[in-house]
Amino acid sequence: MTSGDTFVLVAALACTVCVLGLVLSVAVLRRQVRELRQIGDELRRQTVPLVAEAHRVVDQAASELDRVGAVLESTESVHATVDSASRLAYRAFANPVVKVLAVRAGAAGGVRRLRARPERPSTRGGAGGAPRRSGGR
Repeated sequence: MTSGDTFVLVAALACTVCVLGLVLSVAVLRRQVRELRQIGDELRRQTVPLVAEAHRVVDQAASELDRVGAVLESTESVHATVDSASRLAYRAFANPVVKVLAVRAGAAGGVRRLRARPERPSTRGGAGGAPRRSGGR
């Protein structure tokens, strides 16, 4: 055997070892791909119902938001109506109420003045005699 034959034999052995390593790597990768595919299928089985449920909940929430929007619009309309009615009532009743309160205050002042007048001395047998009159007679 010559050195060239030995070199070819060593090169063939090295190629064989490399090919066996590649075959082993492909087998491991194939097993990993199979496991990954199983995990993906299981994930799909679990997530598809969850996504469908999420779509249903989002649709339900959208319809509820539409209802809330309608209620808010009605509330704003009622608020505007009550606000205008209260302004109208204020304008209609403010002036007469103020006048009634003014008359009441005036009458209360008059009643207080009438009650606060000092009483005149009595003319019946009192020590002071007849009351004096001022003036010409």
